[in-house]
Amino acid sequence: MNTQIENNFSYHSPKEGQPQKYEEIREAAKELAYLLEESVPNSREKSLAMTNLEQVVFWANAGIARNE
Repeated sequence: MNTQIENNFSYHSPKEGQPQKYEEIREAAKELAYLLEESVPNSREKSLAMTNLEQVVFWANAGIARNE
């Protein structure tokens, strides 16, 4: 059995303090998303920036869930 595969593909119920961390990360990303929306012309690059910002939130939250 590969422990990393088991960990990565398992449900991780939130532990104490984690929901607050998730919210802080989402709020910071949302602030940046609004800045990008206002500052960057509509373009492929803007779309990629927004997509990658969503990925940042996802992977940051996964890092908390999987490793704390």
